[in-house]
Amino acid sequence: MKGDAMGEGAAPEVLALAKVVARLRSEIVALEGVAATTAVVERAKGVLMAREEVSADTAYEMLLGRADARGRTLLEECWILLGRMPSHPAPARAPVDPPPATTVSEKEPDTTLPGGGRHPEGGAALRPLLARLADGLTTARGGEDVAKLLRSLLGGDAGVDAVMIYSPTSAGSLELTGCAGIGEELAEQWRHVPPLSGIAAHEAIAAGRALWLEDPVEDARRYLLIGEPPDRWPSRAWLPVPSDGPPTAAIGFLRTQPGPFPAGTRALLRRAARLCAGPLGVSEPPRDAGAEGASDGVDVTSVQRMLDALAGPAILLTPLRSKAGEVEDYRIDAAAPESMDVAGRRGKELVGRRVLETYPTVVGTAVWEGYLEALTTGAGYEGEPFTYEEVVAGVPRRSVYSVRASRLGDRLVVSWIRHDTGEREARRLADMQRLATLGWADWNLATGGVTWSDQMYTIFGRDPREGPLTLEELPRHLLPEDLPVVAAALERLLVEGEAVDQPFRIATGDSVRHLRFVAEAQVDANGAPVEVHGFFQDLSAQRGAELALRESERAVLLQRGMLQAERALGARLQETLLPVPEQSMELAGLCIDVAYVSADRGINVSGDWYSAIELPDTSALFVVGDVAGHGLAAVGTMAQLRFTAKGMTITGSPLPDVLRRLNTLLLHTASDASGSTTATMVMARYQPWDRRLTWVRAGHLPPLLVRGDRADFLEQPSGALLGAAFDASYGQAVIDLLPGDRLLLYTDGLVEEPGEGLDIGLDRLAASTLRLLKEGHGETLARTLAAMRPGNRDDICVLDIHVPDDP
Repeated sequence: MKGDAMGEGAAPEVLALAKVVARLRSEIVALEGVAATTAVVERAKGVLMAREEVSADTAYEMLLGRADARGRTLLEECWILLGRMPSHPAPARAPVDPPPATTVSEKEPDTTLPGGGRHPEGGAALRPLLARLADGLTTARGGEDVAKLLRSLLGGDAGVDAVMIYSPTSAGSLELTGCAGIGEELAEQWRHVPPLSGIAAHEAIAAGRALWLEDPVEDARRYLLIGEPPDRWPSRAWLPVPSDGPPTAAIGFLRTQPGPFPAGTRALLRRAARLCAGPLGVSEPPRDAGAEGASDGVDVTSVQRMLDALAGPAILLTPLRSKAGEVEDYRIDAAAPESMDVAGRRGKELVGRRVLETYPTVVGTAVWEGYLEALTTGAGYEGEPFTYEEVVAGVPRRSVYSVRASRLGDRLVVSWIRHDTGEREARRLADMQRLATLGWADWNLATGGVTWSDQMYTIFGRDPREGPLTLEELPRHLLPEDLPVVAAALERLLVEGEAVDQPFRIATGDSVRHLRFVAEAQVDANGAPVEVHGFFQDLSAQRGAELALRESERAVLLQRGMLQAERALGARLQETLLPVPEQSMELAGLCIDVAYVSADRGINVSGDWYSAIELPDTSALFVVGDVAGHGLAAVGTMAQLRFTAKGMTITGSPLPDVLRRLNTLLLHTASDASGSTTATMVMARYQPWDRRLTWVRAGHLPPLLVRGDRADFLEQPSGALLGAAFDASYGQAVIDLLPGDRLLLYTDGLVEEPGEGLDIGLDRLAASTLRLLKEGHGETLARTLAAMRPGNRDDICVLDIHVPDDP
């Protein structure tokens, strides 16, 4: 009653959809029945394979033969066979002398087959185990159940501790479809294996042969072993699951027991893999297309070959009728390569799909009625453009189609035109023109017609209501300086028919735009231009960037020239104020060696300096300093400190007083200049009559004393950086030099290295000094030390003070 009421009041499209739902439900019920029947047949096959030790195909043929000989159906024969098999077979009777646990690997198993033959891979001793496996596989649902069953039954007899089952995908990778004994974390890590070389499961499936990995060290060189760590399972076996075609899966049997697999164990694992062919390789039975479609003698294969040659979209529809003969749906049985629907499915991807299942909103439309009319009357159907919308992955997609349909036997050949494709291409072209500041133009020289793209009005700053410019009007918008070259280019284009590529400028409002004009002429049979096609590109932004870059380069070159001139001047001043002797000199009975090396990088001179002079009382003064900064200012400060220190020392001022006055001088100079200047310095006064050295420091690195085979840095007196604070105090230290001693005064460029601690540089200096002295570089120690610093970032100044040995 309810169904009749609904049928009377429901719209035709609702009825059609209801029929589709009802048919799909009936198909599900039928498929469930087929699945149940298939499970019974596979279970019976497994029993025969275990009992008779035959392949799956042979077991199936045996079942068919027995059913035919006894006048039964295949399903009846399977049920009878399963009914005779006990649900829990009794274990095999043990022999009088029980064999040890390794009998299966040490003694040849019973290989007697029915009829007196012998099987090379196993025998009666394996039958109870294989029978239990076959019984369990009949109720297995998927790879997980199969893996757990294999591990449970093969753990004791074959020593199998873990099982992994991989199935290949259409993309060539492997998916883990079942596992047992490996843990969830490892299973997730190896769930997807890409199509890489060096994967044993890949090789087992591709080659169709078993791989026995029994040497972990050698196997790790050839394969990527699964598991962390890889030696967790020292012996592994990967067996392909046989099928009528290529292997459908690979089963990995992993053991914690090292060593090779015994022959009996190999036979057992091979038979177990064969038994799993059913649960792991059952495919859906082929669909009988003729049962649902028309039977009109039309060769679908031939139609597909014809459609393959078409450049446009076209499909072959087979009507699917009810028992009353009414068309309930259509199935796509052939499709041209260029056939594509709104969801992007193309060509062969459409074959096998049903119209109402794939495009449900078509029912009740003019297209649906047109199909019925063409199928009933044989007259061709050509519909008006209509909009079709489909929701794909939650996103609505809409397209406009015009459809044609013609009857072929009891089927329909349908073609269509998708109108929105051109619109999309036009939008893409417009976006490309906008992003690239491009516009195209066509001029018909015969009719005087002009066509501009929308971007052209933006480029020329022209109101679209004014229309496009003719070629004759174009020169009026150019700057006067560009008129001659553009006029010559237009003459070549219009008179000689030569393609042109010409830059020029136009004035738009208060700005000047830089444009590029590229055009070619289409000529008639006499060679006269009749049409001009070209495009304009706005290069104003690019030209502005080029001008800005050029100005920046000019400024950089100017600045570089000024700095180079400043460096040259500073270097000349430095050479004048701070001459470096070419050889060692004698002073107050000491041998003095000086080295000065400028920085490798940069164009500024620095403020490193030294002094070595004899005082009025025949004592000697040694100074090494370093002014912060570079350039002429540093050179000026260096000269000021050098001459002031010499003058105050010559007049007899104590060394600490000299540093205090130099500190005040720098602070006073910085205050006047509204800036800050700092410097470091070490000063030493040597008395030759008692070989006593008195020295002071202002934030400078400690002198290095070499005595005998030791190199030590002197303990430093207090002394702050010059120019840092008004209340700085400076102490002094005294040391008596001995014959053969060497004292090195130096600047920080000799030891400092970016990213390295200062202690490391000091230790390196001490070690290098001892090594050079042992190698005989005593006369050139300062120069050799300075030359050992290639790529120095700062100037280097070294003063080597050597006390000669006594006669």
